[in-house]
Amino acid sequence: MAVERISARGSVETTPVRGEAQQRRFPTLGASLELLKPVTWFAPMWALACGVVSAGVPLGDRWAAIVGTILLAGPLVCGTSQACNDWFDRHVDAINEPDRPIPSGRIPGRWALGIAIGWTMLSLLVGALLGFWVFLAAVAGLALAWAYSAPPFRLKLNGWFGNAAVGLCYEGLPWFTGAAALTITLPHGHSTALALLYSVGAFGIMVLNDFKAIEGDRKLGIRTLPVQMGVRPAAIFACVVMALPQLAVVGLLLARGDQRYAAVVGGLLLAQLAMMPSLVRAPRKRAPLYNATGTTCFVLGMMASAIAVGGGLDRFF
Repeated sequence: MAVERISARGSVETTPVRGEAQQRRFPTLGASLELLKPVTWFAPMWALACGVVSAGVPLGDRWAAIVGTILLAGPLVCGTSQACNDWFDRHVDAINEPDRPIPSGRIPGRWALGIAIGWTMLSLLVGALLGFWVFLAAVAGLALAWAYSAPPFRLKLNGWFGNAAVGLCYEGLPWFTGAAALTITLPHGHSTALALLYSVGAFGIMVLNDFKAIEGDRKLGIRTLPVQMGVRPAAIFACVVMALPQLAVVGLLLARGDQRYAAVVGGLLLAQLAMMPSLVRAPRKRAPLYNATGTTCFVLGMMASAIAVGGGLDRFF
């Protein structure tokens, strides 16, 4: 067995996989966990927590449902999406990132595909146990996870479709799931509206992640928005898409009479707006910094708005 990689000079080098990795018949536990990428679970789990808070329902005896939805949003559905993505990108990873679990041989054969399928079935089972609306959200999230990576859809090859799928899966659907798990019914309109608005905002955040590999994406035919629009126009577009939904959230909270929470979300939005000119001037250099600062303000605003529509933390507990 051998893997290929592109050398610093641009030539293709073939590196044989020897020893234990070459002879392995079963994946190790560590490699399987790496395939599921726990670091990616935080975003949907945070959105789910916002959904739980936004429902405005006392926890009571719903702890089992909350734990179940946390597992569903993070390790199960998000983990499935990561396994699926690595399986369908295994040939590219063999060239560019040969140390990853599949090309390195630490997950041999078709085990990664089996893990993705098995995790999909387990996600559907857990979703079904948590109620009709949670099950529907799980079905939608899993369908988008497979469509994002797998032929014939491969949504990731186009920035419009791929970013929309990720924004919905990382923000809107987990939020909806958390609210539905507590209410055991269709979440109320304000909670659902916030889920959709923050999904749109997350679309802009996803654009920021595309600045790091523009040349490689162009060569591989991945039409991210920076590839399609150009660097500066894509940065401006990302800023607008991140800001407008939050402005709508402020308006929604003011219409409800939640002036204090509207002020909190508005203040966090102003902090992001103050950082955006620097981002637009040098998006490739400053996107990582904005992801660490501006995006933090974004997710804090999510929780503040969830507390508002949920009637405050006192009602929640």
